[in-house]
This record gives sequence, C-alpha cells and structure tokens, in this order.
Amino acid sequence: MKEFQGRTAFVTGAASGIGLAMARTFLDRGMNVMMADVEQAALDAAAHSLSNHGDRVAKVLADVSIGEALSDAASKTFEKFGKVHILCNNAGVSRGGAMDEVSIADWEWVVGVNLYGTVHGIRTFVPHMKAHGEPCHIVSTSSMSGLTPKGLAGTYGATKFAIVGLSDVLRQELAETNIGVSVLCPGWTKTNMPDNGRNRPARFGGAYDFRADQLMAERNKRYVEGSRNGLDPLDLAALVMRAIEEDEFYIITEPGRRPDVEGRFNELLGAFDAAAERLPKILKRS
Repeated sequence: MKEFQGRTAFVTGAASGIGLAMARTFLDRGMNVMMADVEQAALDAAAHSLSNHGDRVAKVLADVSIGEALSDAASKTFEKFGKVHILCNNAGVSRGGAMDEVSIADWEWVVGVNLYGTVHGIRTFVPHMKAHGEPCHIVSTSSMSGLTPKGLAGTYGATKFAIVGLSDVLRQELAETNIGVSVLCPGWTKTNMPDNGRNRPARFGGAYDFRADQLMAERNKRYVEGSRNGLDPLDLAALVMRAIEEDEFYIITEPGRRPDVEGRFNELLGAFDAAAERLPKILKRS
C-alpha cells in the first residue's frame, strides 16, 4: 500500500499507547482515522488530543470481544468515512499468573479481547476490503511473547502465539488480493498496559488493580519497569507505517531479543534432527 492521503484506518485500542500512536501517525499521513476503544473517558481525551486534524478523526466506543459491538463500530465508520483501507487489530490485555492458577474468567477475558477481538476484526473488515478492491492492509498486534513465551504470562502468550499463526494464514489466503498483512511483535513499549485491569468488564470479574496482587509483586515490578523504559510508541508506529508501505509481514521492535527466538527455534530444529535419526530405526523394527 503506497497511497494514504484520503484513505481510512480503523484502530482498536486507540485511546492510549500503541493504538494512539498509530492513529496519530496515520493522521499525519493524511488519512482519516476511526479510533475504537472500550474506555470512554480515555477515548474522549485521546480524540480531543488529535482534534487539530478536524473531521478526519472520529471515535467509537467498542468492546472488541463482542462481535456485534465491532460490527456496529464498523457500520459507523462506513457511514462516516466510506471505505476502510487499514485495519489495526491492536486492542490487547494481559493477566499474569501460573497456568494452573489463572481463573477461567481471566482466560475468557484475555482470549476474548486478544484473540476473538482479532478474529472479529478480520471477519468484519476483510469482506468489505475485498468488495471495494482498493489497496488495503491489516496489522494485528501480537508481541515478542507470540514468538518466545515467558513464564507467568500463559494467557497472554497463548493468544499472541495464535495471532501470529492466524496472521500467517490470512497472508496466504489474501496473497492474490490487494490486501497486505502484517503482524506486529513489539517488545517493551512505553504504554499503560500493566494497568489494563482497570478495563476488565464485570462479566469477567470487574476491574482490578495489579498492585494489590502480592503473589505477583516481583513479576509486576519488572513488568512496570519494562514498560516505563520501553520504546516510544511513536517510534513503533513509524515501523508499522514502513511495514505497510513495504508490505512486510513481521514487525519487530526489539532486535536485542533475537537470541531468545533463535534459542527456541534451534530447539525445534533439533527435534526435527532427532526425528530424522530415530524414526527410520523405529519404522525398521515395526
């Protein structure tokens, strides 16, 4: 995708952090932007901060874990701007804890926002993009945790791995269309992600303050420090913009994490080597 002036982007999780930075970057390139978020006050403030762009920026309240809510947000976007050309499935949440201790309600919340939010975005906007036929791009936000998992972040890692996989499948399925696909795998970024519990809906247990979780105090301390010292979201958004222009699939923001990914894939390749050595012997015995 090379032309941006007058095109439209739909960004979820747009009230802060990465989503807000992408919205600002798209607006600076002459695009229209519909900002979608689940937190009304933050969404109002974020949209106001971009009001210098006039009627090219709009906002809509939407819980991406609910398909009907995203469909309604899309309808309002089409009514306001017409065609959508860039979809950013960016909304995301996390709940730390040991795999056998995280509640089912928290699993449903994280899977609902991160994974189903992405699925709802694809199901809502891809048919529209196919129908109008103009160059488009889809960016889904995964994480370095989608490439190399970490303990005590099983819910998050599971959904972020899934986003990498479904993005790869989507890229294959859209290869013969004008729709490009990227998967964003950020490392530490300066966002308020550690405090995402403020937005957990009542049906998943209601809001919570991660600071009150004494069992996760050390892990949460590292989490907060990592976010505080992370990449500026606007610098990350510049990488996203380049990936859209150059039709790049993986967007990596923390090159220093390469050894982590290499270690994981070397272990996987070693398993292939072991199978190649052992399987013929097993088959011969049988």
